[in-house]
Amino acid sequence: MKAIEKAVDKYRQLILDAERHIWKTPETGFKEVKTSAYLENEMEKLGYNLIKAGDIPGFYTVIDTGKPGPEVLVLGELDSVICSAHPECNKETGAVHACAHNTQTATLLGIGAILKEPGVLDGLCGKIRLCFVPAEELLEIEYRLDLRKKGVIKYLGGKAEFLHRGYFDGVDMAFMVHASNAFSVRRGSVGAISKNVIYKGKSSHAGGSPQNGINALYAASLGLNAINAIRETFVEKDILRVHPIITHGGDMVNAIPHEVKLESYVRGKTFDAIVKENKKINRALIGSALSIGANIEIIDMPAFAPLLNDTGMMELAKDAAEIAIPEETLNYDPIAIGSGSTDMGDLSCIMPVVHPYAGGRIGASHGADSYISEPERACVKSAKWQVTMLKLLLENGAERAKTILKNFTPLFKSKEEFLAFQDSLNSSGDRIKYLDNGTAEIKL
Repeated sequence: MKAIEKAVDKYRQLILDAERHIWKTPETGFKEVKTSAYLENEMEKLGYNLIKAGDIPGFYTVIDTGKPGPEVLVLGELDSVICSAHPECNKETGAVHACAHNTQTATLLGIGAILKEPGVLDGLCGKIRLCFVPAEELLEIEYRLDLRKKGVIKYLGGKAEFLHRGYFDGVDMAFMVHASNAFSVRRGSVGAISKNVIYKGKSSHAGGSPQNGINALYAASLGLNAINAIRETFVEKDILRVHPIITHGGDMVNAIPHEVKLESYVRGKTFDAIVKENKKINRALIGSALSIGANIEIIDMPAFAPLLNDTGMMELAKDAAEIAIPEETLNYDPIAIGSGSTDMGDLSCIMPVVHPYAGGRIGASHGADSYISEPERACVKSAKWQVTMLKLLLENGAERAKTILKNFTPLFKSKEEFLAFQDSLNSSGDRIKYLDNGTAEIKL
């Protein structure tokens, strides 16, 4: 611990400078070109050989202790959210790190520096993989669908895409610390399906001949109201959340809108709940189109698997916090499931993970008042905490890591089985076929 504390002190300013730099250059998912380039340069200056994704942002490096043992993955997320109301957002794109991901990547850079210092790796075995991963926040779905169509990506989220590409092959367990308003660790969070919805009507002059049109905006409005009308049928224990937005509402005011686009998630505690309620949501959306003679295209894709933190990894985080940051109070809840989502859940389906939170952020997450008020807590203490977690996992012949692995039962037996299940959630195409006899066929 003395070697760790000395190294943390040495690289404190590096971490804090990186946090400010990344805050000032926010970029959304699969567009984090400048952020990735900056961190690549800083990691290479530390002497690391990097494996770069190349056609998308992101990279990783592997540290080998020279002694056999498990491989631990430590992650930092590159992307920002969009909040055009935030005073410090990019005025052209609306991008801002109201998600606090700038603290993760700055911290991971610091961890890379700390692990280079003499004595820090002494007594450890196995390997450590440091990964700067893109696109955790699932937004700008149309843009990502276009990348998918071009063959650049297969999955909308960064961790699933990296998993698919083999960038996590050989990894045994993973963790990542996210900045929040307090130090905490809980059991997990909900998963989600991503929805891209296109209502298709018929354009006509809005004043002169509205009777000749089919109003896609009215169909979409009915669809939104239909979703609201079935919310009370959601089972509370499933923690269902549906929150659509209109991304395109028409072309001009004096034409009946012929195309209206929505984006949404259907979130839930389990895959079963998500799949069940998504069918109900589709029924509401399709029925609304059918009611006025419009059509509807629904593109459903997996977004986030439900996150279930491994209990052994949660205890690891708790023990490491007591050693590294005893002055902080860790809110430890082995039962609570949050109603937000993260693609860290994808990894939790196949390996032991933990996704704790560090303090130092104020305001509403993703909101216009979200700031890093205490970068020392959000970044420097987080780095110390995470390096201590690595120490506890990999010291004494990796006894603790091996125990965690022995007690872990994955939801899926392999990444291939998990990704095959994710692929099974894909569904797309027009959902109504109008027949000549005045009836229609629908596809939920």
